[in-house]
Amino acid sequence: MRKKTLFLLLAGVFVIAFLFISGLGYVDFAYAVTDDNDMQQAIVNVANTTGKAVVSISTETTTKLYGGRRYYFGFPEDSPFGEDEFIRRFFDDLFGVMPEREFKHLGLGSGVIIDANGYILTNEHVIGQADKIMVTLADGRQFKGEIKGKDPHSDLAVIKINANNLPYAILGDSDNLKIGQWVVAIGNPFGFVLQNPEPTVTVGVISALHRSLGRAVALDKDYNDLIQTDAAINPGNSGGPLVNLKGEVIGINVAIFSTSGGYQGIGFAVPINKTKRILSQLIAGKKITYGWLGVTVQDLNEDLMQYFGLTEKTGALVVKVVSRSPAEKAGIKEGDVIKSLDGKSINSVRDLLACVGATEVGRKVKIGLVREKRPITLEVIVDERPEKPEEMELAREEENIPVSPWRGIRVKENRLGVVVISVEPNSPADLAGIIPQDVIVEINKFPVRSLADYKNIIGQLKGNVLVKTLRGYFLIRESAR
Repeated sequence: MRKKTLFLLLAGVFVIAFLFISGLGYVDFAYAVTDDNDMQQAIVNVANTTGKAVVSISTETTTKLYGGRRYYFGFPEDSPFGEDEFIRRFFDDLFGVMPEREFKHLGLGSGVIIDANGYILTNEHVIGQADKIMVTLADGRQFKGEIKGKDPHSDLAVIKINANNLPYAILGDSDNLKIGQWVVAIGNPFGFVLQNPEPTVTVGVISALHRSLGRAVALDKDYNDLIQTDAAINPGNSGGPLVNLKGEVIGINVAIFSTSGGYQGIGFAVPINKTKRILSQLIAGKKITYGWLGVTVQDLNEDLMQYFGLTEKTGALVVKVVSRSPAEKAGIKEGDVIKSLDGKSINSVRDLLACVGATEVGRKVKIGLVREKRPITLEVIVDERPEKPEEMELAREEENIPVSPWRGIRVKENRLGVVVISVEPNSPADLAGIIPQDVIVEINKFPVRSLADYKNIIGQLKGNVLVKTLRGYFLIRESAR
C-alpha cells in the first residue's frame, strides 16, 4: 500500500512538471508567432515607405564609329596595296567611302531618392558615360536625369531630376551592423521586363561584413569593405538600397557573385557611411580625392608573424613600394610591417586602406612600423591617389630593364619579383637552362628581392654562379662552352 501511494505521488509530480514545462513551451511558441507578425509588418512598412523612394534608371550611351577611311581587303588606303590607283577606283565605285555609324547601348539599374527635391543616389557604373538618363518613379512618372557628380573609385553617383515634394529615404548607420541582422533589398531586377514601375522587395540577412572583391572583379573600383547579404539581388538591382527593418538605408547594392548571371545568394552593398562621407561633394559636382601611399600590402598569418618577430597578427606587411611614391620618399621599405597611421592602430590591410583613403591629400602623418624586429616611426606626406595606379607599376617595370644583359639574361621587376624576360641563344644562361619567365630568387646564396639586389650582386660576380629560380637551381658558367 505504501509503495502504491508513493508511486501515485511521484506520478502526480511528473504530470504537474510535464504540464508546467508544456505550458512554458506554449508561451514561447505564442511569443515566436507574435515576433513573426512584427517582422512581417516591418517589411510591409519598409515596402510602403522606403519602397516609394526607389526608382528605375534607364540609360542610353552613343558610340560613334567614324568613317571616311577606305580599306581594301583589310589594307588601309595608305598601304602600298591601297595606293594602286586602278584598285582604288574599282573599290571606290563598288563600295564607296565607309560611312560614319552610331551604336546605341542601353542600360538599366536602380537608384534611391535621398532628397525631396529630386537628388538620387545610385552606382557610378549604372550611369557611366551615358548621353541620356531617364528616371521612372515608383508611381510611374518619368523624368530626365542629370548627372550631378560621380566617383568611379567608390562606384557612387548622384543624379538630379526636376521634381519636388518627392518621397525620400532616410540614410541610416552602417558602422554598427551585425551578422544575421534582417535586411531588405529594393530595386528593379531585370529592368522593365516585369512591365511595372513598382520596385521589387526581397528579404534576407547580413551574411558577412567587411568583404573584399579581388582586383579581377573590382578593377579600378574600391570594393574593399562591402556588406554581404543573401537578400536576392539580380541584374538591375545595382544602385538600389539595402535597408534595415526601420526602413533606413544602410547600403547601396553594387554587385552579385554568380556563375549563372542571376541570384545565387551572394550579393554585396557599399556601406552607407562610406557614401555619406562623400555625398556633399558628389552633389556639388566636386572631384573626389583619396589619399595614397604607394605600397602593395598583405595581411599577416602565423608564419609571417613569427618570421618578422611580432607577438600578434596585426598590421599590414609591405610587399612592394611604388617608385617615386610617398612611401618611397618617406623611406618605407619592402618587408616593413605598418602598425599605425596618424595614431590609429592598423590591424589589417582593410584598416590601412580605409585610413589612407580618408586622409586629406597633402597632409603629413606619422607611420609606426616594425622593421627587422625593431619599431620605428616615419613621416610621410600623403599624395592623391592616381586614377590608375597600376599604370605607375607598369612604367616602373619598363624603367627596370637593364641596359646590358648579364650572361645572356635580361630581366625586369614586377609583382612576382625579378623575372627573366629574354635569354640570348647559346649564352651561358641559355646553356645552363634558364628560360624566359623564370623568377630569380637567389644568386650565389644571396637573396634577390628586387632589381636593386640583382644589380648589386651581379656587379661583384666572377667565375661560375649558382642561380636559384622558382623552378630550381642552375649553374651559369662565366662564358659559353
